[in-house]
Amino acid sequence: MKNQKTFKVFIVEDDLWYSSMLEYYLSLNPDYVIQKFDTAKSFLSRLHEKPDVVTLDYSLPDMNGDKLLKQIKDTSPDTKVIIISGQENVKVALDLLKKGANDYIVKDEDAKDKLWNTIINLRENIELKQEIETLKEEVTRKYDFSNAIIGSSPVIQRVFSMMEKAARTNITVSVTGETGTGKELVAKSIHYNSPRKNLAFVAVNLAAIPRDLLESELFGHEKGAFTGAIARRIGKFEEASKGTLFLDEIGEMDINMQAKLLRALQEKEIVRVGSNEVVKIDVRIIVATHRNLLEMVKNGTFREDLYYRILGLPIHLPPLRERENDVLIIAKHFMDNFCKENTLPRKNLSTDAKKKLMGHAFPGNVRELKSVIDLACVMAEEKEIEAEHLNVVSQNMISDFMLKEITLKEFTIKFIQFYLDKYNYDVLKVARKLDVGKSTIYRMIQNKEVFVNKKYSFEASFMN
Repeated sequence: MKNQKTFKVFIVEDDLWYSSMLEYYLSLNPDYVIQKFDTAKSFLSRLHEKPDVVTLDYSLPDMNGDKLLKQIKDTSPDTKVIIISGQENVKVALDLLKKGANDYIVKDEDAKDKLWNTIINLRENIELKQEIETLKEEVTRKYDFSNAIIGSSPVIQRVFSMMEKAARTNITVSVTGETGTGKELVAKSIHYNSPRKNLAFVAVNLAAIPRDLLESELFGHEKGAFTGAIARRIGKFEEASKGTLFLDEIGEMDINMQAKLLRALQEKEIVRVGSNEVVKIDVRIIVATHRNLLEMVKNGTFREDLYYRILGLPIHLPPLRERENDVLIIAKHFMDNFCKENTLPRKNLSTDAKKKLMGHAFPGNVRELKSVIDLACVMAEEKEIEAEHLNVVSQNMISDFMLKEITLKEFTIKFIQFYLDKYNYDVLKVARKLDVGKSTIYRMIQNKEVFVNKKYSFEASFMN
C-alpha cells in the first residue's frame, strides 16, 4: 500500500465467535484498526467516528440489515458497507447492492478470504479517491487568481475583479491580449474557481489545427466519415461536457467554420461529421485572441453575429510594459521557482538588473520575461543576478521603443543602452557609431542611466 495511514473497520456481528474470528483475521494487517459491536444500537452510538468500512451482519437482534444500511448511508455516506449474511438470497443481495452496499458475502468457508480481498479493493478505491480530491485541491490552489496571475498593479487588479465576476456565472468569456500575456492561465483560473471546477477543462488552439480537420476536431466524426476515419471519435465539445471549452486563437478560424461554430453555440447542439444524429451539449465557452476581432468584423474576415455571440464578458490582459512594478514581482516569482526546481541557491536581482528589466518593453510579455529570468539564473554564478546576466536585447529596437510613450531623455537612454549591448559595451565604438562624445556615455554610466558589463572598466576604455 502506498498510503500507510490507519484504516478503520467496524465489525457489526451478534455471533461473538464469528466476530472474533473476523477481528483476528483482519488484524493480521497492522494498518487496520478494528472495532466490534454486537448490536445495532451500540454501533450507531459510534457511527459519528465515520469508519472507512463496516462489515454488517444482515440479521441483528435489534435491527435488520436493510434499515441499518439506510442509517449508515444517511449519517456517513462515504463509509463502505459489506453485508455478511448466513442466507444466500440473490434477490436480497441485489436489493442491498442497489441501496448502497458495496458487497454481499455469504457466511461460508471462503467468507474471510472474500472479505479480505473486498476490503483491500475498497481501500485502494478510497485512497485513489482521496488522491484525486487532493489533486483537485492543489489545482484549485494553483489557479487561484492571485497565484495564477502574479502582480499588484491597478491594471491587473481590474483583471482579477473581472475574473471573479466570470467565475460566479456561466457567461461566455472573451480574453484578449498580446501573445505571452497569459490568456490560457486566465481561462484555467476562471474554470477552476467556478462551479464546473471538478469537471473537464479542454483547451483547443485553433491556429494549430489544419482547416480541413477543424470540424472533426471540434464536433467529432463517425466511422467512415472520411478517409482515415476508422472509428467513431468524439470531438472537443463532447469531451468538455458539463465543463469548460477554451477556444484559443479564435481569430484564426476560417469564415466558413465560424458559421458552424455559431450554430453550435446558439442551438447548444452539434452533429458529428458523417452523422445525422444531433448531440446536445452543455459546455461553458471561453475564447481568446491576440487579434482585434472588431477590426476583423469591419474587414469582413470575422462574422459579426459570432463576434457578439462570443463577446460575453470581455477581459483584456494588459501587456507587461503597462504593468508598472509587476515586472519585478513576476521576475522574483520566476527566480524562486526556477531555483527551487533546479536545487539552486535562491538568487536576488541587483539594483542595476532591476533597472534594466524595468527599462525593457518586453514585446514577448510574461513568456519572454520567464525565458530571460531562467537564463539569468543559470548564468549568474553568485547569489546576485547582475544586469549583464539579463539577455533582453530587442531584435527590433525602434518598434520596441514605440510600444509606449516616453520622454526624449528616456528614448536617448534606451537608444544608447541598445548600442552598448549590441557592441559588447565598447564605449568608444558606440560613441563613433552614434557620433557623440565618449564623455557623454561615461557620464550616463556613472549616473547609472545605462549599464555595462563589469569586466569592462572605464579606465581601460580611456586608454584606447
